[in-house]
Amino acid sequence: MQTLNRCSLSIGLGLKEEARSVHTVYLTATLGIFDVAATVDGVSITGEGEKQMMLSSPRLPDLNRQLEFVTYTNTVFHPKTADTIRFATKSQRSFFIIKVGHPIIPKLYNSGYQEEYNISALVTIATKTFLRYDKLKDLIDSIRQYYPNVTIVIADDNEHPQPVTGPHIEHYIMPYGKGWFAGRNLAVSQVTTKYVLWVDDDFIFTANTKLEKMVDILEKTTLDLVGGAVREVTGYTVTYCHTISVEAGGEEGDCLHIRNGNHHAIDGFPNCVVADAVINFFMGQTDKVRQVGFDPRLSRQAHLEFFIDALGSLHVGSCGDVIVNHASKIQLPWSKTESQKAYEKFRYLSSSANTNMHNEVYYFKNRFKCMTSQ
Repeated sequence: MQTLNRCSLSIGLGLKEEARSVHTVYLTATLGIFDVAATVDGVSITGEGEKQMMLSSPRLPDLNRQLEFVTYTNTVFHPKTADTIRFATKSQRSFFIIKVGHPIIPKLYNSGYQEEYNISALVTIATKTFLRYDKLKDLIDSIRQYYPNVTIVIADDNEHPQPVTGPHIEHYIMPYGKGWFAGRNLAVSQVTTKYVLWVDDDFIFTANTKLEKMVDILEKTTLDLVGGAVREVTGYTVTYCHTISVEAGGEEGDCLHIRNGNHHAIDGFPNCVVADAVINFFMGQTDKVRQVGFDPRLSRQAHLEFFIDALGSLHVGSCGDVIVNHASKIQLPWSKTESQKAYEKFRYLSSSANTNMHNEVYYFKNRFKCMTSQ
């Protein structure tokens, strides 16, 4: 199998067969044409510049020498396609594939000039905030305690935005109430580092929030994204690992199955496993995360939907020894501020319109007719 990027490709063919008066080969293509870069005496050629070519000669060495100069040029271009080439004699036939498309251009990132991982050069922290500036301030303060120079990108869809300033902070204002996944898209779109770390605005960094461990596994494995763990105020630590599978259905659609657990452990990285969905604290390759994207129609509650969209695209893992704390949500009803009440109204009181939109995105877009989960 060979790959072609619009240019002529020297195929480099050859024939082995018993002696006969005339040796003849036939070439047939569908998406391109054949030609010769040079001619060999004693070889007859027909079909130059066409989809079918015939070459013949009484001498097999001359024919094989001529076959070395046969070229293929794609004429019907579409990326990620392939042309099946038929190579035949009067008694035999064979086929080979020429892949058509542009080569993937590698992307380079400046990772700094130190032997250890330069987190400031490799990672950007992204978050979305809404009616929780107090929580956001605590998050930023905790990040700065351990990573004073890492860039923090904030997507903000408050009705009355407040300034969020400081070194290495980028604060982007969105339309009011635009929503959760729209904010994720905005924040991730502004990341210029190799990796992006997603955190909720009510997380708190601690000495256990070692971003170096996340970078290490992404650098040394084939994972595209790795999740960590979240420690609740009760002291319970959650990793939220799931496996996801899709069972093929009929005309009515497929069935989605979500199970707690993982596929297997990762050699060389204790406490790390391969899964399909992880907790809402994860680091991923920026380009890969952007390729999947976050459906902006999911405005109030969403997370697992990203990983469903990522099935088949992202290689996902989870490491339980990289831990971020979750700010306390326990508060007496009479002590809640107006902002807290407004946040709960947006976050937890679902309307029929939100439910219908969620069902459309979750079921219709993915052609699901049912879902099971543990």
